[in-house]
Amino acid sequence: MKVICKILYVIAFLSALLCVLVVVCAVRPDVTEKIRGLLYRNHNTRAGTETIIKEPDAPGIKEPVYLSNDIGNGADIGTDDGGLKDDEAAEDIVQSKAGDAIDVEEADYIAPEESEIVIPDSVSGRSGYRQIQGNEEQVDDSAAVDIRATLDTGYTGDGLDFDALFYPFYAMLDDRGKHVYRQVYANANELYPTFMPVEEVTAKQLKNIFEAVYNDHPELFWIETAYTCKYMRSGQCVEIDLEFNETAQDLDSAKADFDRQAGEIVVAAQNLPDAYSKEKFVHDALLDKITYNSHARMNQSAYSALVGAETVCAGYARAFQYVLQQLGIPCYYCTGYAGESHAWNIVSLDDGFYNVDTTWDDSGGGKYDYFNKTDGDYASNHIRQDMSVYLPSCNGQAYRNLERSQENVGLRSLEDAGFAQEQVLTDIDRYYEDCYSQIVQTGKGHYIFYNVIEGEQLLEEWDRSYRTQHYKKAYMENAMAMLEAYHCEMVIEVEALQDGRYLVMHEVTLSE
Repeated sequence: MKVICKILYVIAFLSALLCVLVVVCAVRPDVTEKIRGLLYRNHNTRAGTETIIKEPDAPGIKEPVYLSNDIGNGADIGTDDGGLKDDEAAEDIVQSKAGDAIDVEEADYIAPEESEIVIPDSVSGRSGYRQIQGNEEQVDDSAAVDIRATLDTGYTGDGLDFDALFYPFYAMLDDRGKHVYRQVYANANELYPTFMPVEEVTAKQLKNIFEAVYNDHPELFWIETAYTCKYMRSGQCVEIDLEFNETAQDLDSAKADFDRQAGEIVVAAQNLPDAYSKEKFVHDALLDKITYNSHARMNQSAYSALVGAETVCAGYARAFQYVLQQLGIPCYYCTGYAGESHAWNIVSLDDGFYNVDTTWDDSGGGKYDYFNKTDGDYASNHIRQDMSVYLPSCNGQAYRNLERSQENVGLRSLEDAGFAQEQVLTDIDRYYEDCYSQIVQTGKGHYIFYNVIEGEQLLEEWDRSYRTQHYKKAYMENAMAMLEAYHCEMVIEVEALQDGRYLVMHEVTLSE
């Protein structure tokens, strides 16, 4: 009898506990979801249910963006690799031009420390890249039901495909991520701003997908760098809202202007003998065409560079990317840090990949200082960030510093001129200080002294100083006062040296 009583007490306790659980689940739907996730984590999904699994640390890269399976398809979930099948693993690659596979899980780009970055004065402030801004707005379950009842998926992009050779960010996504990528691309292309995602996706995962679309497609110059994701308490996105710039108001006209400006460069370059010649031509054409302007309209777009002819680093890079794509040369949009947020390009030539920064080459300094460089060359001033760390490493050698070699033909080296690297002057104030020091140390009389300056920008500043007579106040009057000299004659000659340097000869006569 005592045993029966104990059993009855246990049954009564369990019944009471079950009642409490039912009440809690009715009041807190999120608790229901968590319990259901625990119960069905290692079982097939059932028709009419959805599976929620903790997302990876870097959704959309390395691991699949989506971890839950199609509703009612009976597929297994909770696999060790987050749902990626063995036969899908080969799709997470970027193909090089030579056909070699670069696995994003084994990307060998090594980012330098931010503390090691030193930005040359000649390019300081020439950035302006604006990072992708995902505006996230949580809605309650009833609002989510209303959204699903009123929204459609718009243009799904079904049937589209994007070659990994030209669209590497697309290749970084798993199959479901690619599906939403195609949907975002198709709706942006059709100016369809508001739609429901075709696959389950969290707000965090959507950011990688939108970034992938934006980075791969400079021709979508009318989309902004911001979008909105409305999501439920579970994190699942139920609405995507795209933003368009002012060109969307008359897109046909804007496209005609864009195609005409890009087409002029493409036509001029297309018959050149090889990819390198075309790349160099486009580089030079954009530098001749564009002026850096941090306040340029729509300056994150290729349109601002090609049509407006004023832009920031993002516009330079997206214009370079677009024109090279039209010429059949793989060119990627790379973003990161260079003293501040910055954008540049990675280009595929026949022996590998190279970094190109057209914005910095248009600084008035060396025209090819940042053209076709390795990751090692860029390590002191560029750091890739976000999804760009998975772009191919840049280790090409055949086209590295080729322009400098051509420019150096017939010119003396720094060593031939009798100078060491530490004696090269890189700003106008150091030049003034060096001239003052040499004059004061030598004294009055007739003599010659030399120094070496570096870069076209400094040469232009130096030339302006003498044309405007500013050099007198900058160093000569103080030197004469120190020596108590009252008469000065000076003849100056300039000799171009290798590597963008200039030997300046000063023939001076100082007397009382």
